[in-house]
Amino acid sequence: MQPPVTGRPTKPGRSDSGRLGPWENLSHRISSPAKIRAAVRGDGVFLFGDSISVQDGPALEKLVTAQTGAAVAVHDWSGQPTSAAVDALAEWSRKYGLPRRIVMAVGSNDIFDPAAFAAEVEQAMKLAGPERTVYWVNVHANRFGVPERVRSADRANSAAINQTLDQAAARHPNLRIVRWSEFLAARPGQIAKYLRDGIHTTQPAGQRARNALITQALKSGE
Repeated sequence: MQPPVTGRPTKPGRSDSGRLGPWENLSHRISSPAKIRAAVRGDGVFLFGDSISVQDGPALEKLVTAQTGAAVAVHDWSGQPTSAAVDALAEWSRKYGLPRRIVMAVGSNDIFDPAAFAAEVEQAMKLAGPERTVYWVNVHANRFGVPERVRSADRANSAAINQTLDQAAARHPNLRIVRWSEFLAARPGQIAKYLRDGIHTTQPAGQRARNALITQALKSGE
C-alpha cells in the first residue's frame, strides 16, 4: 500500500523540538483488506499507530484478542504524524466502514507542530461519530542524548498535545484517554526502565506496560 497522502504539509516546529523529517519510506505494518473487513464484521478494533506501535503492535494485537476476543486491524507507520493516521482512518471508513472501537496511538510525532494537533483530533472524532469509542494514547517525549533546550521543548510540546486531548475529551464523551504520560510521571526514577530513548518503549518492560494500559482501557470501555 502506498503511504497516505495528507495534503497537509509538514511545518517547522514552533519550538526547539525541531521538525518532522521524511517518514513515508519508513517501516510500517498495515493489515490486509481481509483482516480489516473481519475486524469490522466482528465488531473488533482498529488501531492506528506510529513507530512505537510498529514495534509493540504484534504483542498488543495478541493481548487485545486474548483478553477481549476482538479482532484487531492495524495501520502502524513509523514517523507518521496524526494527520496521516487520520487520513488512513478516513480511507478505511470509506472503504470498509468502522468498528465500534478505534485506538489512536499517535501524537508523538506532533511535538514538531503541536498547534496543528487539535484540528486532527476533531477530524478523527468527526469520522468516528458519537456512537463509537475512540481510545487515544497520550504522549511522552523527552529524548535522551539531546541538548537540554530540546528536551525542554519536547516536554512542553508533549504537555500541549496532552492538554489538547484532555480538552477534546471534555467535549466528546466517547473520547477516552489512555494515560501513558501519567504512568511514566508516577515513576520518575524509572523512566529508563520503560523508555529506551525518551520516546520508544523498552522491551519487555515498557512494551508490556503500555500495551497493558491500552488493553485495560478497551476492556473497561466495553
